[in-house]
Amino acid sequence: MKYGYCRISTPKQSLDRQERNIISAYPETKNYIYREVYTGTTFDRPEWKKLRKRLNTGDTVIFDSVSRMSRNADEGINLYMELYQQGIELVFLKEPHINTSTYRKALSRSIQTIGNKYADPYIKATNEILMLLAEDQIRLAFEQSEKEVSVLRELTREGIKTARLNGKQIGQKKGKKLVVKKKAPALNVIRKHCKAFGGTLTDEECMKIAGISRGTYFKYKKELLQGE
Repeated sequence: MKYGYCRISTPKQSLDRQERNIISAYPETKNYIYREVYTGTTFDRPEWKKLRKRLNTGDTVIFDSVSRMSRNADEGINLYMELYQQGIELVFLKEPHINTSTYRKALSRSIQTIGNKYADPYIKATNEILMLLAEDQIRLAFEQSEKEVSVLRELTREGIKTARLNGKQIGQKKGKKLVVKKKAPALNVIRKHCKAFGGTLTDEECMKIAGISRGTYFKYKKELLQGE
């Protein structure tokens, strides 16, 4: 059985993109998508708990990216190995190099011992190195995800602190109507610098330059992508 799992950190974000990506790659998951609007560790997520109870050996769980499974490296690698050992397939659309099928293939390259007391210790050591290298790739993916969260939070804190030091109002004043700035400059930044349009900057870097919120950034980016 194949299942999809989508997760966002706050109710203000949208699950639609993740769900579309999963269903596009695995249409059979359309009626088996678990949607999580929750902030917390993997073990505190109610929808994940429901899915986890349904999983059996041979089942597959598809994630849009490794960050949807976990943004904590230690937690993520432990959960990955736990599910792998139970015979549950894991698929990460944006990081296919750490799918469980890839990990299994790497381990299958192990060299068979030959019953030679001199050669076998070296063969076993080589096999252990191959396994560690494969596990390092998985851990690296989770560590990168964790790092991205830390960087984003730090940039947010620095931005708020700088704005306040400059006397800017953070958030909307009570009784004031929200004034939406013209989005043309922000669209120009995204179109010119974002990697999705041939630029060299990441979404977070473009977001910072444009001076807009994450939700607004991805809204504008979506408009540009649909307009292509």
